[in-house]
Amino acid sequence: MKQLLNWTLGAIREEESSFSWMEEYRYEWAPLIKSAASQILEGKTVLVVTDESRKWFAKYILNSVNDLQKNRPLLPFYPLAEIFPNLASLHSTQEMQLLEDMLDISYPNGYFIWYIGKGDHPYTKMAYRNDDSFLWIMDQEVPNSFALRSADVLLDIKLLQLYKLFDKTVSAMIFGDLELE
Repeated sequence: MKQLLNWTLGAIREEESSFSWMEEYRYEWAPLIKSAASQILEGKTVLVVTDESRKWFAKYILNSVNDLQKNRPLLPFYPLAEIFPNLASLHSTQEMQLLEDMLDISYPNGYFIWYIGKGDHPYTKMAYRNDDSFLWIMDQEVPNSFALRSADVLLDIKLLQLYKLFDKTVSAMIFGDLELE
C-alpha cells in the first residue's frame, strides 16, 4: 500500500491544477482505488451509475475511459441505467437479486458498480449490496467509500480531478508502472 500511497502523492503533486486538497485524503483513496483497479485488471466489468445531478459525469467517464489516444487496451465500462432502464423501479430484495442474476450471466468474469452521488439515492440500494462497489458518496459517511460534499462549490472540478487520478492509476497499473501488493 505504501508504494500506491507514494505514487498517488506524486501524481497529485504533478497535477497543474489546484489538487493539493487531495493530499490529505489519499489515505482514504488508496484502498478504494486499489480495489477498483485490481478488479479492472482481473477483467471485471465496471457498471457506472450516478444520481441525476451527476449524469453529466457518468457520460464524461464513459466517453473518456476508452479514448483511443490513451494507447491502452479498451476497458469494459458501461452505464448500468442504460443496460437496465428499469433500475429506478427496483424496490425489493428479490427484484435486485433478479438483476444481479442477469448481470452475473452477462458478465461471467464478474462486475462491480461504480456509484457517484448522494448516499440516499435509490440506486445506492444496488451498489451497497456488493462489497466490491467503488463508491463516491455525497453528504454521507459510508464505510468503504470516498466522501464528497454536494454543496462544495468546487465539486465538479474535484470530480474531474479524481477521475483523472483514477484514470492515471489504472493506466499505470496496466503498463506495469505501479504494482499493488
